[in-house]
Amino acid sequence: MALFQNIARCTSYSPRVADPDDPAQVLAMPLVLRIEKNDPPDREALLEAVARAAVLTCLDPRAEPGGPWAPALDAWCAGRIRKVARRARGAHWAAVQELDGVTVDCGGAQARAFVPGPVGQADRRLTRLQIGGTDVEGDLRTAEPPGGLCLWGAPGLPMTVGKLAAQVSHASMLGAPLLPAETVEEWYASGCPLAVRQAEPARWTRLLDDAAAGSAVAVRDAGYTEVAPGSCTVIASWRPPEPGH
Repeated sequence: MALFQNIARCTSYSPRVADPDDPAQVLAMPLVLRIEKNDPPDREALLEAVARAAVLTCLDPRAEPGGPWAPALDAWCAGRIRKVARRARGAHWAAVQELDGVTVDCGGAQARAFVPGPVGQADRRLTRLQIGGTDVEGDLRTAEPPGGLCLWGAPGLPMTVGKLAAQVSHASMLGAPLLPAETVEEWYASGCPLAVRQAEPARWTRLLDDAAAGSAVAVRDAGYTEVAPGSCTVIASWRPPEPGH
């Protein structure tokens, strides 16, 4: 039951609480991407890792009602859902493992999502990390995965990996309620597996129709960085896994 309460927290993308007047008090979920200089990760794997880390943080037992993470996540989800992606390597990556959050390794690509808090009060181990310089090589595949939750990037809307990391992390949260109730516990226990793909124009048109019909969920950006306000950046969709997957 607590897991379903955590998922219910992720269902709304409409803020119920206005932003504070003081920008330093704006709430955001920090995301850290591990990007080593001499061995950078694959783009698709890194995005899948950070999307999984974000939703796993929201669904963690410590985020359940009465848990130590619940007040912070409840306050964050009541307002505009913001995430700030940074890069880390070496000792800096090791240092942030001490902060409350969840790390995911996806095919050697690693990312960590943290419990949200006021941007002006973030731990120094986070704020010393660069927001820029998060781009890595690689293209997202366009082929549909064999079922499950898929996060589709918009065609013709270039974004840095840091920006897209925040968008797919929004989508993984909003997409979690698409799963049938009887599959949720197994999905969570498996580490919230999902796929990140690049939508081609024809598929994107269908996904927009699905989102309008309520069978998919679209992420629309506020437009503070990189894209125009109201841009649809990612759409989360779900279909039953194919036999054997």
